[in-house]
Amino acid sequence: MNMELSRRQFVKGASAGMVSTTLGALGFGGIEAALAASIRPYKLSGVTETRNTCTYCSVACGIIMYSKGDLAKGEQADIIHIEGDADHPTNRGTLCPKGAALLDMVHAQTRTKYPQIRKPGSDKFERVSWEVALDRIARLMKDDRDKNFIAKSADGVTVNRWLTTGFLAASATTNETAWATYKVVRSAGMLAFDNQARV
Repeated sequence: MNMELSRRQFVKGASAGMVSTTLGALGFGGIEAALAASIRPYKLSGVTETRNTCTYCSVACGIIMYSKGDLAKGEQADIIHIEGDADHPTNRGTLCPKGAALLDMVHAQTRTKYPQIRKPGSDKFERVSWEVALDRIARLMKDDRDKNFIAKSADGVTVNRWLTTGFLAASATTNETAWATYKVVRSAGMLAFDNQARV
């Protein structure tokens, strides 16, 4: 087959081909969507999926954490990906910039991972066990409550107040946890009670 092609026809044809391939490469073709849909099931294969609540503000968005490593085999489980939970009624899969950066917070070297205590006169924090930390908190709270508890007002009315200690609660908890926290704090007599949503 013999084709007569002028320079003008050649430039037009080459330009049209370049435009169509450029539009396809920029995502205007369906090939990118088809490729993404085909590899999506393999993106997180072999990982453990765990649902949780975002640790930031009081909105309590749902997240899904994906970790590699089988704990049943004694392996260390590492979180490799975090995304919004599409089934969660609060955020329906979306995350704010802080929530989208949760993976960086999980792997941050400066993140507190265990209890620490700074003894009087010391210039550094020392790592302690959870038992030591919780026992110390309980002991200090009990001593303070025993010393400063007000059972009755000046008029003889029972008030049961503990004004020298306050409590800061988490705001991204369930209703049941929030109810139990409120009952414990109020029954101890604390009036200074707030949550992280206003911090």
